[in-house]
Amino acid sequence: MVKGKAYQVIKVNFEGEKDGSSHNRDFKISYHLSSPTGCLHVLHVRVQTSGAFNRLIGGYRGKKRFESWGQNSSKESQCSFAEDLGCLCCYEDSPLALAQAHETRDKLMATHSELAEEGAIQIVVIKTTGDKILSQPLADIGGKGLFTKEIDEALINGEIDIAVHSMKDVPTYLPDRTILPCNLPREDVRDAFISLSAASLAELPAGSTVGTASLRRKSQILHRYPSLKVLENFRGNVQTRLRKLNEGVVQATLLALAGLKRLNMTENVTSVLPIDDMLPAVAQGAIGIACRSDDDKMADYIASLNEEETRLAVACERAFLLTLDGSCRTPIAGYACRNEDGNCIFRGLVASPDGTRVLETSRQGPYAYEDMVLMGKDAGKELLLRAGPGFFDSF
Repeated sequence: MVKGKAYQVIKVNFEGEKDGSSHNRDFKISYHLSSPTGCLHVLHVRVQTSGAFNRLIGGYRGKKRFESWGQNSSKESQCSFAEDLGCLCCYEDSPLALAQAHETRDKLMATHSELAEEGAIQIVVIKTTGDKILSQPLADIGGKGLFTKEIDEALINGEIDIAVHSMKDVPTYLPDRTILPCNLPREDVRDAFISLSAASLAELPAGSTVGTASLRRKSQILHRYPSLKVLENFRGNVQTRLRKLNEGVVQATLLALAGLKRLNMTENVTSVLPIDDMLPAVAQGAIGIACRSDDDKMADYIASLNEEETRLAVACERAFLLTLDGSCRTPIAGYACRNEDGNCIFRGLVASPDGTRVLETSRQGPYAYEDMVLMGKDAGKELLLRAGPGFFDSF
């Protein structure tokens, strides 16, 4: 493990029962360090007790894990410990977010031997506002940033070291004091059609209801199939949406194929929608990893996992979204990829929520950062001009 400075514990107070047997027991310890500040700290530790001797075998001070050795025949003792400065990884509270956090952890462990040791990486659950409030549309409670706000705050406050995000949930701006130097290899960007009664959207009978919380999906569904109905605010994690489908709340739903693959739940897929039929969300299928801007160590760790092709595609799509100043009230889709010639092909779309008006554009150019960002911006400017004044404000 990556070790920090070892301090001498001047005074240790154990709060817990000791019965003389040899076993592991959890204790809370308060102690003073022989640091210049001499400040009081609280640890939650596991102590191995055997008669009058206590062996501290691990614990946490705040977000830092340590291993410590000492013996004690009273309630006060002197011992020393070294802090583990490995990384603390955070994700939002959902099965998909957990799968993405585990993917990140596994890649870090495979790439950096010191992070493969036990306890070097800890995964922390943070329940975001977007996870908690499911009864209202995202646009009504603050937009997609609600899936990252609490995680960003924990990162900035030093409670965690890195944050794992679904890039499609990340606002086009990053909070101060944070950077996002890494995108993992992108999963399949397409949407999956799931139904118990039809093989595709085209086969659903007129009047059938499709559940989705995405205005992007809603607008494209109604544009192609105006005889269908869309149940808005069809929110919740993948498992919740599938349960509602099985209960007959809706006749079909659309989910990101990337999430189903990461959850090993592709057996639920009825069919996969072609890109031509359903242009994906900006950054769909991409995972982003953020850290504090002044944490060079963590930045180096996560930058080593970056896949440049994905990073450039995401940058192009997010430049398009930023130019449109898109929000959860605006149906926007964008997708950049490399063609057979090695160039970038970008396709963008804006629409009215009811699908009556859909505007599309495309760009082609070198697969390079500056060129692709300019492509995204230029495509956004074109659609803004074509949409005309008040188009987005009307939503």
